[in-house]
Amino acid sequence: MRSLIKLVVLFFASVGASSAESRTRHKRAWIIDSFSIEEEHPGPFPYVLGKIHLDRNYRVAFRLHGSGVDEDPKDILHINEDTGIISVKGRVDYEQYPVLRLTFEARNVSNLKLDTKLGVEINVLDINDHPPKFQMDVYETSVEESDIQGTSVITVLAIDHDKPETSNSTFDYRIISVTPNVPNVEFFIEDNGRISFRGCLEYEKADKYSIVVEAKDHGEAVRLSSSCTVIVHVQDKNNHMPTISGRTGTGRVKEGESGISLLRLHVTDKDTKSTAAWRARYMIYGDTGEHFKIDTDPETNDGILTVIKPLDFEEGAERHLSISVENEEPYFSCQVKRKTSTGLWKVTNIKGNSENMAVPAPLSVNITITVDDINDPPEFKFSVTEAMVEENTDIGYPLANCIAVDPDGISIHDLVYVKGDDPGDWVNVDPKTGQITTAKILDRESVHVVNNTYIVTIYAVDNGEPPMTGTGTFTIHLTDQNDNLPLLEVNILDMCLSNEATVASINAYDLDGAPYGSPFKFELLGDVEGKWSLDPNYGTTVNLVKESLVYSGHHELQLKIYDMQGQSSVQNLSVTVCDCSITPNCLLRGATGSRLGGGAIGIMFVALLALLVLLLLALLLSCEKEKIAFPFYPASGDALLPSNIETPGTDCKIPDAFQESQVDKGHVEISKGLYGHNGVFQQTHISQHAGNQNSSYQDFYQNLEGQCCDLHGGNSTYKSMTVHSQSKSNHYKGSMLSSKYSASRHNTFSSRKEALTSLIYQRLGSIQAPGQELCDYDPKQYAYEGDSESDPELDAISIDGNKFDPNELRDLDPRFLKLATLCSPSPTLHSTNTSTC
Repeated sequence: MRSLIKLVVLFFASVGASSAESRTRHKRAWIIDSFSIEEEHPGPFPYVLGKIHLDRNYRVAFRLHGSGVDEDPKDILHINEDTGIISVKGRVDYEQYPVLRLTFEARNVSNLKLDTKLGVEINVLDINDHPPKFQMDVYETSVEESDIQGTSVITVLAIDHDKPETSNSTFDYRIISVTPNVPNVEFFIEDNGRISFRGCLEYEKADKYSIVVEAKDHGEAVRLSSSCTVIVHVQDKNNHMPTISGRTGTGRVKEGESGISLLRLHVTDKDTKSTAAWRARYMIYGDTGEHFKIDTDPETNDGILTVIKPLDFEEGAERHLSISVENEEPYFSCQVKRKTSTGLWKVTNIKGNSENMAVPAPLSVNITITVDDINDPPEFKFSVTEAMVEENTDIGYPLANCIAVDPDGISIHDLVYVKGDDPGDWVNVDPKTGQITTAKILDRESVHVVNNTYIVTIYAVDNGEPPMTGTGTFTIHLTDQNDNLPLLEVNILDMCLSNEATVASINAYDLDGAPYGSPFKFELLGDVEGKWSLDPNYGTTVNLVKESLVYSGHHELQLKIYDMQGQSSVQNLSVTVCDCSITPNCLLRGATGSRLGGGAIGIMFVALLALLVLLLLALLLSCEKEKIAFPFYPASGDALLPSNIETPGTDCKIPDAFQESQVDKGHVEISKGLYGHNGVFQQTHISQHAGNQNSSYQDFYQNLEGQCCDLHGGNSTYKSMTVHSQSKSNHYKGSMLSSKYSASRHNTFSSRKEALTSLIYQRLGSIQAPGQELCDYDPKQYAYEGDSESDPELDAISIDGNKFDPNELRDLDPRFLKLATLCSPSPTLHSTNTSTC
């Protein structure tokens, strides 16, 4: 059926040649033929579509614009300007251009003025040139074997691009073929493309179907079609019940045994292996004591019956069980009763999860288990026997009786009791009666007691074949007594020397529990007034307070500690007081020093060797003929390296008045290095009048101690000079002022010098803190009397230990001039140019 093309006039336009014509409207006469353009016209091209006539007494030119001419699709239509004939030059696709919209113009040839302009719409005739097309060439889906008929399998969809609501775009679905073709199932398709089935699916007969579906249109001239393939997979379900085909195993078990497999049940199932429809599930009935379990072997589907709880022969020689088997997946069945030509067939469906369906009962089998008698071990009446007793109870005290019985009927008099685990060997067990008595004094504070409890294991042995042993537990709960005194956790302390009071913590403990233990009362014994105190003096931890008057060294204190019941113990407390000028306490200082690695120690060792080499070179290169070594006194605990590189002290001249006054008084000067408070070797003088040589050494000690105290107190008229290194780990032990001694002076005072030297060092040893070397401190200046600027005559002598140069010792003589004037010259050396400094 073909449609005609109509030229739709959108508006009229008239043109007059004169002014009179322009003022008067004239109705024009139009003669327009009807045209039609068919989609995909086969040609030949061009062919005449029609002609446009205009009633004019003048000549006009015709033109066309729009779709099909100068717009897409271009060059399809053409009009003859002179004759108005329209021709078609090519094919038009309806699905792309169902309508061609054009503009028609007619112009006066003489003046080219527009005479007429019309809007034209041309409809293109559709033909059946598109078949229905499926969205996919192959569809794939799956269904369950237990699905009932009428269940939707899949829906397919096709599309026809011809003109809608025409016969060209109208089509039907149909199933062309189904492979395989089984008698109890039939697939069908509905108008909307939905595919379903009639009858019963059966996995064992067909696990996959291949369905060919066609879609064909209703075209008048020609009918077009296309097809697709639908693959349907069938999933196996449980439509076969498992059946028991046999058993293996003895079905016998000894009493008391567990974990033993007694027998296997073998089953067969026609469903697919290793699926839920095939896997068997077993259930046990009649197991009142829950002694058994049955598992499924995943490979064979066998049921394995196992004893999980020991059986007692005395309770019965046989056990009667019933075991049923079914599949993990519910059972179903489907049977075709009658086929019909239309609609669904008559079928019978049974499903295990439907209460209204008659589902077959699971298959079951009866099993008898035989229990073999064996000699049972004795059993204690109480698995745990307990007794409460006070610690320190006398030996032989009866604690409890552990009685056992034999399940096999053996007399209790035929049982023998034996002690098992007894960590401290504290109890005895009567082998006949089972009575337990103490074998030692019980101690609640023993390492064998946990939470006031002591545990002993007791065995009872029968005389059966073979002999069997029963095990019992005896628990002793110990109550406390006040049989332990409070003690110090640590009795050695380190404290820092300070101008203010310092504090250290003291902890005490008592092995006894409440109310015999903590909190404690603490008391310091002895002469501690103004030196030591406690703050507080009650608790488990108190503070030991050291006053500023306590000197450095080792101190022994006595501390009395009372428990809550007033019992006490006296504890010795050893306290070491030291100077913590760098770190907070002595232990921390030591730890800091101990952190020196091997590399640092090696560097220090090399530096020391270099220093010794330099001193040796300076000694060898000295131009002095007379070599006087520095004296070495082992009693001092220090070693001074001999140095003999100074030039003779001829420039150390003493004013005559000063020398005479000193000689007249008969003083003898002895120069000796003393240890200051911070452990640095200090240079000072000790004078003793020659006329008092018969005085006692005790007076000499007092005089010496007085001068030392002056040095420490700052009242001496002498300036102390210290030569020290900046290094923390090494410093000079002192500086020695030396001068040459004549042979006569040496002979005169040699014996007295040695005696006095020995006495001096003995006194120094007596005034230092016991057990503490005073030299273990950093350098410190003593007897300081104001700014050095106030007394410019005294020269500061300071040598940098890090940049030590032995040659600097050669230039020190002039710097001792002021000190030399303060020294008392020896009478025997008055005629020489040297002085004792």
